[in-house]
Amino acid sequence: MSLLAELNALAEGIGIPVETGVFTGTAPDEYLVLTPMADSFTLFADNKPQYDVQEIRISLYAKGSYMERKEQIVRALLTADIDITDRRYIAHEDDTGYFHYAIDVARSYEMEV
Repeated sequence: MSLLAELNALAEGIGIPVETGVFTGTAPDEYLVLTPMADSFTLFADNKPQYDVQEIRISLYAKGSYMERKEQIVRALLTADIDITDRRYIAHEDDTGYFHYAIDVARSYEMEV
């Protein structure tokens, strides 16, 4: 399993449309964009990585109040034991009418050697 797959399943479970990289087609009033940020190996022993750490930014775009949806996403992430590394309000996009809020997450996966 990958973090991207887990986040896609999480978004589907809470009923919010999701895309990776950029939303294609006509965007709904609220949606998520998942942007992979980093993949790294950690905890080396005998020159072999023991964990693969994956980091992804979840960008929530919402017309109208985003606060309730933000809290729903945070609760779902915490329930799934996904590490939240940062949360921040980005901006209101005046040209599109969307509020943009970002949640950065990470997950460590043990490597099979």
